[in-house]
Amino acid sequence: MYKFLILFFVLQTASAQDEFYYLKQCDKQDPNVNKCLQRSANVLLQHINYGIPELGLSEPEPIVIDEIGISLGSGPDGYRASFRNIQAYGVSNLTITQVRSDIPSNQFQFTFYIPKISAKAQYESSGILILVPATGGGDYWGEYEGVKAKVYIKATPTDKYGRTYLNLDQVKMDFSVKNIKMGVDNVHNGNTVIQAALNLFINTNSQELLKEMKPALKKKLVGLISNFVHTLFDNIPYDAWIVSQEY
Repeated sequence: MYKFLILFFVLQTASAQDEFYYLKQCDKQDPNVNKCLQRSANVLLQHINYGIPELGLSEPEPIVIDEIGISLGSGPDGYRASFRNIQAYGVSNLTITQVRSDIPSNQFQFTFYIPKISAKAQYESSGILILVPATGGGDYWGEYEGVKAKVYIKATPTDKYGRTYLNLDQVKMDFSVKNIKMGVDNVHNGNTVIQAALNLFINTNSQELLKEMKPALKKKLVGLISNFVHTLFDNIPYDAWIVSQEY
């Protein structure tokens, strides 16, 4: 009878892990638990690239952001630009490079690296840019190399369906980009003067422009990350990811 109970427990544990094949289980008492969480996160990302139907997650690209805007200068002639239907490619190549955690308080910080992100969008602008009237629109493109980011997550446990799950309380993030190339094409009315002026300004001041875009971009990205984490926390019980082994 004793051997039967042990076998039943082992089979039940294996079955539970098979259900969550896209995760690696980590022991909270493991002194190297952060390394385990890093491996688990990377395993999850690898599966997401092919889709996880059980979570309603399909292939992740492109990442779509509806709109962000920038403002340079003040007054009626200040330059304003909005970027719509932003589609980003390359985000799925991200790698988690470090995890820091405070498991008792359910706080996690993930550091990750993306070699290159390519983006395209439609833009509209108004105002004066380097002494040239820049009212118009067209196609925007960008290439961002060496993207580093940190995402902080805080959660609280809750009981659901007889098991413990996590509720997302807070998400914060920040990022940096090592190299940036940006430009505009197909400027409305075929104005080559405006197009040349915009491309000169954009590529000469790419990091400054990113700094102007950052607040709006971070807000949009936090929303996307929050939706993603909500999906995970709503569908994955805590003990499928983090367990406490008895030694």
